[in-house]
Order: sequence, then structure tokens, then C-alpha cells
Amino acid sequence: MKQIDHWIRILFILYLYTLVKIILFKFHDPAMPYLLERIKTDLTNPDLVLHRMQQGNLIPLGEITRTLQNVSGHGLLNLFGNIGLFIPFGVFLVLLGGEKQATLGRVLITVFVASLCLESAQAVFSIGCFDVDDLLLNSFGGLIGFAGFKLCVKLKKDCVRIHRSKEGNTRLSRV
Repeated sequence: MKQIDHWIRILFILYLYTLVKIILFKFHDPAMPYLLERIKTDLTNPDLVLHRMQQGNLIPLGEITRTLQNVSGHGLLNLFGNIGLFIPFGVFLVLLGGEKQATLGRVLITVFVASLCLESAQAVFSIGCFDVDDLLLNSFGGLIGFAGFKLCVKLKKDCVRIHRSKEGNTRLSRV
């Protein structure tokens, strides 16, 4: 079991790396000199970060509503991409935290905070816009992953229980 946990941790780290690469760097390699320069600039002038945050979408459901009213391929990709990217996050939180530890509230808070960090990093490094709707969509994706995984576990347990009752509890079987 420890070896499985080890592989789950490795997969989670790879997933986080991919998530950062997609959200912050849009599939490009991070330019470390640029990021270091952004940090130096932001430390000497913190008002720049505040200004970039204010330029983003701070109105909940504003961008989502706009996307649904003016449907485009890019808009739908952004909408469903933000959900889809965080579905594995919810699954990993259950796998890493255990079924009993990974509650709906804990998963929601963890996914929201991770999304908030990524959205804020976009503003800090001037590599994207802060969008409150992304926080909502990412959190929803994490909850879908959490609920879907929990549902699968429950269905599997129910199938095993039904199979055992048909067999008269004489043998343990996996479905």
C-alpha cells in the first residue's frame, strides 16, 4: 500500500506541475529571469500588483454570463477548461487525505485556496488576469472530482456487498 501512496504523490506532483504550466505559462516554459524581474518590480512598487488585480474580473459570474451570452469556441474552452483542469485536484485530495479526512468543506477550501494562489500569481507576475470566475469554476471542478470519486467508491462498495450477499458471504470477491 505504501508503494501505491508513493506513486499517487508522484502523480499529484506531476499534476501540479502541469497545472501551473497551463494556468500560469500557457504551456510555455517559465522564463525565470522575467519572473525574478517582475518580483523585484512588484516589491519596489506594490501598487502595480493592486492595479493589475483591479484590472481583472472582480465581479462574480460576470465573465461566465458574458461567455454564455456570446458563445464562442475560446469562451467555452475557457469555461470548461477551468472546470476540467481541477477535477483531478478533487480526486487527488481524496486519495491523499483518505476518504474520511477529505470532506466536502476541506476539499472546497483547499481547491479554492490553490486556485486563488494561481490567479494571484498571474497578477503578480503580469502573465494573465485575475478572474474571480476562474476561482468559482476551478472550485466547481474540484468538487466534481471529489463527488465523482466518492460516488465511484460508494458504487464499488455496494457492488461488492450485493455480490457477497448473492454468494452467501462465503467468499470475498472484487468487482
